[in-house]
Amino acid sequence: MSELYKLPAGWEWKKLGDFVSIKGGKRLPKGEKLRETKTDYPYIRVADFNNFNSIDINSVQYISKEVFDKIKNYTISKDDIYISIAGTIGKTGVIPVSLDGANLTENAAKIVFDISEYNQSFLVYFTTTFTFLDQIGLATKTVAMPKLALTRLKNVQIPLPPLAEQKLIVAKLDSLFGKIDKAIELHQQNITNANTLMASTLYKTFKKLEGEYSKQKIESFSKVGTGVTPLKSRKDYYNGSINWITSKATGYDFVTEAEMFITDFAIKECRLKVYPKGTLVVALYGQGKTRGQVTELLIESATNQAVATIVVDKNQNNKYLKFFLKKSYLDLREKASGGTQANLNLTIIKNIEVPLPPLQTQQQTVEYLDSIATKVDKIKQLNEQKLENLKALKASILDKAFRGEL
Repeated sequence: MSELYKLPAGWEWKKLGDFVSIKGGKRLPKGEKLRETKTDYPYIRVADFNNFNSIDINSVQYISKEVFDKIKNYTISKDDIYISIAGTIGKTGVIPVSLDGANLTENAAKIVFDISEYNQSFLVYFTTTFTFLDQIGLATKTVAMPKLALTRLKNVQIPLPPLAEQKLIVAKLDSLFGKIDKAIELHQQNITNANTLMASTLYKTFKKLEGEYSKQKIESFSKVGTGVTPLKSRKDYYNGSINWITSKATGYDFVTEAEMFITDFAIKECRLKVYPKGTLVVALYGQGKTRGQVTELLIESATNQAVATIVVDKNQNNKYLKFFLKKSYLDLREKASGGTQANLNLTIIKNIEVPLPPLQTQQQTVEYLDSIATKVDKIKQLNEQKLENLKALKASILDKAFRGEL
């Protein structure tokens, strides 16, 4: 076996498949559904895997004894390691004792080994290293992987010291990571506090304005529109010189560059409009965070149909409305209609009521909120950078640990 890198004396490279068995989980029989009511038969899904190499017990759902009897050969033990192999690939960990013997989804596999010869925590730590992720194709995000093949997993090479040394390495990692994780938690809390400060400032500011000025519908002082997606099969519609964006752009505060470019022919054929700088763009669709997000064009651009465009009248302040829409993010999401696939629409956007003071007051409000937003952004950027540094430190420590240099 070729070595990935040189190991200390007493260590060896081993393929996972040489000392573990790997078995996939099982989907529910056709027509059967999970239930939230607790039974003696928990069923673990990838959605239950948390970011701490364990299971979110509160999210676990259950099956009946009748269903369990049909899939009883696909359970996982507290001594095993799980790994997600479809959807969100590569999440690993150990189940708590309370879930010992639970059924496992077909989107995950269990790694079974002799715990008298191999340390469970040592193996879990290894699954978080670059060396492991690189071997299963997850070190870069350039290629989408629909499913992780179990044969690929079996061929992963792992650097193995004697069991006693495995335990010592785990003890050191537990100690070091415990301290680092506390620091990470602190910086994450600082970011949460900064977001809370901004949200609170927006709420208080507009609550005061609502008590002092009458409300106007957005359509009374703006032009609300949308766009369309030109047929992807028409090559003469794409690779032109005109900016074109989708709801993905609303994840940023400003739009400074386009996602794609379309042609003049596409503009004419599809009756698209190119919106001016300063146009506000609101995401109409999306079950995650996207729906209700707002951004501002700093370039001229056309859009697809998944967003609403708001061109504010020149005698009003577009940034004032942008701050109001940010304040109204959660309220806006609740206005979405359409059942399980709830969406916003242009009518909802047009009918949003906004407290509308004189232009001078709008400008003063924007200046105040901008000053708070600038401070909040600085706090967030500082803490986000420290988080990146701490994550890099953990990766460096892991790398040293599995080279025998810790």
